[in-house]
Amino acid sequence: MIKTKKENRIRRKIRVRKNVSGTSEKPRIFVFKSNRYLHVGVSDDTTGVVLMGGRAKRTSKEVEGLGSKLAGQLEKKKLSTAVFDRSGYKYHGLIAKFVESLRSNGIKI
Repeated sequence: MIKTKKENRIRRKIRVRKNVSGTSEKPRIFVFKSNRYLHVGVSDDTTGVVLMGGRAKRTSKEVEGLGSKLAGQLEKKKLSTAVFDRSGYKYHGLIAKFVESLRSNGIKI
């Protein structure tokens, strides 16, 4: 049976989420790519609350800006470490740029 790209990504997402979970001290940063935007959220999975979120157009400049903005918001809440959930996407391109921007702004992933 032939699977679509979306079905394969969802299967990878489920496989990753079995092992990745966020807490109040070390929240989970998750991403979603639409055709126009990169959506990002920070969640505490123990209480089931999304702490903050944001989106940027799918250009490398915008995504790096979103990473630095999110890092600043995390530092205001006194959070310096986080767990990254790539949501089944490959770790390259915009996803890698976003994480590198977080790391360069002081967030340990």
